[in-house]
Amino acid sequence: MGGPPAGPEGFNVQIQMEMDDPRKSLLEKYRTLVVGRPGLLPLILYECVTTLTSGVPGALGLLLRKAGYGLILGRVGRGAVLGTGLVVRHPHKVKIGDGVVVDDACLLDAKGNANAGITIGSHAFVGRGTVLSCKDGDIELGEYANIGVYCNISSNGRIRIGSKVLIGPHCSLFATAHNIDRADRSVLEQGWTARGIEIGDGAWLGAGVTVLDGCVIGPGAVVGAGAVVTKSIPAMAVAAGVPARVIRMRTKAEEEA
Repeated sequence: MGGPPAGPEGFNVQIQMEMDDPRKSLLEKYRTLVVGRPGLLPLILYECVTTLTSGVPGALGLLLRKAGYGLILGRVGRGAVLGTGLVVRHPHKVKIGDGVVVDDACLLDAKGNANAGITIGSHAFVGRGTVLSCKDGDIELGEYANIGVYCNISSNGRIRIGSKVLIGPHCSLFATAHNIDRADRSVLEQGWTARGIEIGDGAWLGAGVTVLDGCVIGPGAVVGAGAVVTKSIPAMAVAAGVPARVIRMRTKAEEEA
């Protein structure tokens, strides 16, 4: 699910170095960090769309954002709803399916050099204040996935959230693990690994769950509120605790109900 280990040239450090490069103008740095495409036209179009539509309230704002972001995003499907205060980075790598709802004050950050970006399947819901941050990785939400408010989904590798997955408020998914072996260097300088995260179809993460890099949560699994998932959880299991452990299996009768 992920790529090879990264050294100090990992993407976050690379961005820091580019932002600190005195040879680059502020405009060049901004374009690298936010727009993600060379040339003046993508920059002007991005500025016009975000400035004129992002903060407009009410039904007028919904219409303006649907039309405006359709010009800069990779795709905006039919009937998609984009809330106020939406922030998008590297917008050409953000693809939104039909009937998707992205609530107010969300961040869709598809930043990366070689990644595919963010794909949100049809009829998915992304709750208020949620952050989807690629960091040179990929994030994929399946159809009818439901992401609660103020979640943080961050991927240096790949995160796939299946169809009809329910994720409660304030959950965190981190598809990155920092190397810490060398005591003579800061963690920032030691790079990271990214094996990825996968959440199977129909799974449910309760409020405040944290899922760490390399974990697979099987289809139909349930993770109790506040749990920290450090190892994979099988399909149809119920897990809870810190670290999360399987406490029982769901029955066929429960599934049918």
